[in-house]
Amino acid sequence: MHPIPVQIIAAPIACQEGVKDAWRDTARWLAAQLQARFGDQVLVQYFDLFDPACPPLPAGALLPLVLIQSEVLSSGGKISLPAIRRKIQTLMEQEKA
Repeated sequence: MHPIPVQIIAAPIACQEGVKDAWRDTARWLAAQLQARFGDQVLVQYFDLFDPACPPLPAGALLPLVLIQSEVLSSGGKISLPAIRRKIQTLMEQEKA
């Protein structure tokens, strides 16, 4: 079984204190949580919007964008660990069937 790819696309945030890369920090935390639960069955990748390797954004997508197996799970707002876990669990169950 290949790992289920979880891609998070966001951009640094400019604020009074300078530029913050909070979404990258969130992605690292999320990756650690998913690795603890699913091990090597999940591969989390973070992409800065301006990174040349960034996957193409679907029309109308908002940041942060979460893709699982190249399908949009969420666009804009917050990144939901429970929603990501549910989707991964569903995909794993479908693969077993």
